Amino acid sequence: MDERQPIDILLVEDDENDILITKRAFTRHSLSNRLYVVRDGEEALDFIYHRGGYQDPESAPRPGLVLLDINMPKMNGIEVLGKLKSDPGYKMIPIVMLTTSKRDQDKIESYNLGVNSYIIKPVDFTKFVDAIATINLYWELNELP
Repeated sequence: MDERQPIDILLVEDDENDILITKRAFTRHSLSNRLYVVRDGEEALDFIYHRGGYQDPESAPRPGLVLLDINMPKMNGIEVLGKLKSDPGYKMIPIVMLTTSKRDQDKIESYNLGVNSYIIKPVDFTKFVDAIATINLYWELNELP
């Protein structure tokens, strides 16, 4: 059985508390994935396309998974999702919408654009930590081209 390398995960989140909780979840569950954090949609695209301050692929590697919030400044998560899923070079990157938005329209639009999963952020800290660990395990077990 071949040993899988941990995937690089890009967290696109503008809420500092959610960033800290996500980092704590990685620590608490001893996740070996490298977690990269950007704080808005434009910065996410800069990271993925190696623009601006993210031109070095060593410090901004291609993510194996994107955890994407919807409600962010500059460019929202739905816009980022649409851009990445319409780009043949990046549409295969799994994207999980990890958001507080329970709006049916956001869910429908996300799935229409090709989101892989839509998860409402649990309010309870322990449940949030467990959700992050479950997301990580799920994507580590998936076979992608």
